Amino acid sequence: MAIRKSNKISQPAVIKQIIRTCSSLGKKNGSYVGGLPVDVPKGHFAVYVGENRARYIVPLSLLSHPQFQCLLQCAEEEFGFDHEMGLTIPCEEVVFRSLMSVIVRSRSMFD
Repeated sequence: MAIRKSNKISQPAVIKQIIRTCSSLGKKNGSYVGGLPVDVPKGHFAVYVGENRARYIVPLSLLSHPQFQCLLQCAEEEFGFDHEMGLTIPCEEVVFRSLMSVIVRSRSMFD
């Protein structure tokens, strides 16, 4: 019986790929100063959400949150990470905002 090797990328590799993709987008648009995006604070990254691709700035710490990881899996399945569109989350804005609110509240309860 042969063991199948999963073609899924490891979580650390996916996170590095996401950050690399998000970082390269600003460089192409000329919005970087000293290698950092002008409008994205240190420790954060941009995601695009919904049909109109609204831009949200989220903290890197969310990358380890299980519910946000679920969104990342959906993004990978829908769009992949190797494209010029930025990290696009395939859900409605209202759902994304609601989920972010729940995540932030749950994190603040344990801080």
